[in-house]
Amino acid sequence: MNHVVIYTDGACKGNPGPGGWGVLLKSGSFEKELFGGELGTTNNRMEMMAVIEALTALKRPCQVTLFLDSEYVRKGITEWIHGWKAKGWKTAAKQPVKNAELWQRLDALVSTGGHQIEWRWVKGHAGDPGNERADALANMGVEKALGRR
Repeated sequence: MNHVVIYTDGACKGNPGPGGWGVLLKSGSFEKELFGGELGTTNNRMEMMAVIEALTALKRPCQVTLFLDSEYVRKGITEWIHGWKAKGWKTAAKQPVKNAELWQRLDALVSTGGHQIEWRWVKGHAGDPGNERADALANMGVEKALGRR
C-alpha cells in the first residue's frame, strides 16, 4: 500500500462568503496540489471539501496520514458521525446535522475507499510548511471562485 501524506485546508472570506479549499498530496518524491472554491459557502464546508477532494484524488487504496487544522472535520469523521448516523442524521439536540450531504460523501469515501487513514490535527497558521501550503492553495480557490484566477 502506498503511503500518502495529505495536508488540507479551507478558507472563507466572510462566513458565509466566497470560499476555497486546498490540498497538498505527497508520496515519495511525487507532489500534487489541488484547489477549488465556490461562492456563498462556509469555512466548515470548505474544510470538508478539501478532505473530500483529497480522498477522491486517490486512485487506489493507500495508507494515508492526513493533516488538517479543522477539529470540526477531524472529530466529525472520527467521533460524532457514529451518533449522527444512528440518530438518522440528527444531532443530540434532535436538529438536522449541518452539512449532512458532505458528511455522507466523506463517510462513503472513508468507509469504501480501502484507505487506512490516520487523522492528525495541526495548528493552523503556526508555520507548518504543509499546512501553510494548503492554506495558500485554499486562498487560490477563493480567487478562482471570484473569477480572478
